[in-house]
Amino acid sequence: MYRIGFPFWKQAARLGIPLKLRVNLLHDQDAGVYVATSGDLKGLVCEAPTMDELVKELNLATVELLSLQLHSQPVAQPVTDLRLYPG
Repeated sequence: MYRIGFPFWKQAARLGIPLKLRVNLLHDQDAGVYVATSGDLKGLVCEAPTMDELVKELNLATVELLSLQLHSQPVAQPVTDLRLYPG
């Protein structure tokens, strides 16, 4: 697996190498939602009331953002590394 954001990650994606994406996860207790962001993939910000819904949103958003960054070329499904940071 090759991490999104590392040098030449776009070329790796175009070659079909599986991608890895680091996702930061926070739980906003006041709003009652989980919030996910990533410094690896520009523009990735998702929120949902449950972890299952958040994972679905992350997968959809990640595929869309990768398609945009790779100019609509097919990409391998990224492997997400969800880590919960107290916030």
